[in-house]
Amino acid sequence: MAKAAQKQDPAATVVKRGEGVSHVYEILRNEIIELKLVPGSPIDETLLSERFAMSRTPIREALVRLAADGLITTLTNRTTIVSNIDFLQMGAFFDALTLMYRVTARLAASNHVAEDIPAIRAHQATFAAFVEERNVLGMIAANRDFHVAIAEAGRNPYYTALFKRLLDEGRRILRLYYHSYDDNLPRQYVTEHEDIISAMVARDVERSDALAIAHADQIVRQIRSYISADNRSSPRIQL
Repeated sequence: MAKAAQKQDPAATVVKRGEGVSHVYEILRNEIIELKLVPGSPIDETLLSERFAMSRTPIREALVRLAADGLITTLTNRTTIVSNIDFLQMGAFFDALTLMYRVTARLAASNHVAEDIPAIRAHQATFAAFVEERNVLGMIAANRDFHVAIAEAGRNPYYTALFKRLLDEGRRILRLYYHSYDDNLPRQYVTEHEDIISAMVARDVERSDALAIAHADQIVRQIRSYISADNRSSPRIQL
């Protein structure tokens, strides 16, 4: 009987000339978001250069992009590590995230134009498909794009920029949310997006606000419950 094939390291994929930086960036970003590279773990340029079979120049450029995303940090001794998740500031993060859910949903209900709707529905369809596939990285990306599209429909670029920053910084926290469901998100939470779209299309500002609050609250409760349970049962989450 033939032996099962070993799972190939994505770093071993043949990369076209000029695409090295993006290749390294995408793989490391996904591994950080998936918590395969755990918060606080060291990032070594030399080891990465060997792993990806590339010179250190594209590795450095990819690391610059990851640092701009807030996913890696260079310490005062010039050691580079995967950025820690600041659980001490999580309450402030959740407060800001909830506020932006509400503000952007209200503004979208008031200010959207017909041309905004197809893109929002497309992002929701993509999100729903990734949920069915239990594709976590796809879910996180599609969820982010859905909420950014809602924010853009609100026509306030300052709120949109802030919401993008919060959604991007919260990708690893959202990973914990999906993990709490064993990556099998209940269908009722998928339909929350659809309810938000319906309220927005109806220009029902108050219902949009109420749905945004409920949507944010269930995410916050689930993540807090998961972290609390995990810390009681094991030392696995030491971020």
